[in-house]
Amino acid sequence: MSVVLVLQARGLGELLAAVPALRALRRAEPQSRIVLAAPHRLTQIVDLISSVDELVAIADPAALIWDGPAPELAVNLHGPDGASARALADTGAARIIGHRAPGLPKLAGPRWDPDAHVVDRWCKLLESEGIAADRRNLGLVPPVASISRRDCVVVHIGAGAPARRWPPERFAAVVRHLLVLGRDVVVTGDPFERDIARQVAAQAGLPDDRVLAGRQNLTDLAATVAEAALVISGDTGVAHLATAFGTRTVVLFGPTPPRRGGPPAHLLGRHAVLWAGQVGDPEGRSPDPGLLRIGVPEVVAAVDAQLDKQDWAESSRTRYRRVG
Repeated sequence: MSVVLVLQARGLGELLAAVPALRALRRAEPQSRIVLAAPHRLTQIVDLISSVDELVAIADPAALIWDGPAPELAVNLHGPDGASARALADTGAARIIGHRAPGLPKLAGPRWDPDAHVVDRWCKLLESEGIAADRRNLGLVPPVASISRRDCVVVHIGAGAPARRWPPERFAAVVRHLLVLGRDVVVTGDPFERDIARQVAAQAGLPDDRVLAGRQNLTDLAATVAEAALVISGDTGVAHLATAFGTRTVVLFGPTPPRRGGPPAHLLGRHAVLWAGQVGDPEGRSPDPGLLRIGVPEVVAAVDAQLDKQDWAESSRTRYRRVG
């Protein structure tokens, strides 16, 4: 059986943005074994995509060691850097699909467009090689929840870098507003963000048992997001999870503009995108000035509008539910 090796050694959001491309490869190579080189912590989400046969766990492209037969095809869904391109070239793949990379003149792919939307970028890369890709094919089937939290509001305080993390005291103000409305609220984040999440809960008067940061694996987090009435977060992987499950969101963008990684245009009716119009360093060590321009009143207004839409949709389904 021929092997298609795909490299995507970044985070949750990047993996979810690559789902249409992975499914396009599955349709184009139905008889091949598709192997994804990605971080081990994403295994549970990879299982939901239903287009990958095997995961090779790596932390970064340089860690890719391929000791099997040379792949028939290697696909770089990681980036334009030379390290990822060389890692795939070193596998001896008969054919490589990827953007042009420094030091590899034989890789005649398209030029990297830093301003492209990430979903569109990977789809265009495959289309440059004659592989059709459907940009709308982002949906995932939700995992089974171990504990039901249907209709809760998820406040995700985390982000991959401090530049994309809204201040805890502002999240706390939004949580207080939700509690006044009588909403069931949970606070999520990565294990290293648990102290920040507990700080948010304490400032808002939210019981500590509603702090899920550091207590959930990725499957449990995905199930919580899938069941939620609303997800409030920064520009992070959880926002992409909500998009995949059709959950309404309020997403705070900064320093990266939403045109590069926000909800696709055909889904904007379910997502409220807040953006101050200021581009900055997404890996910065302090909250981005553009992100800080988004205040609590703007977020609360967007939250109320989204919850009104959700409540209206739920009441309509109840009113017209078929009986008997």
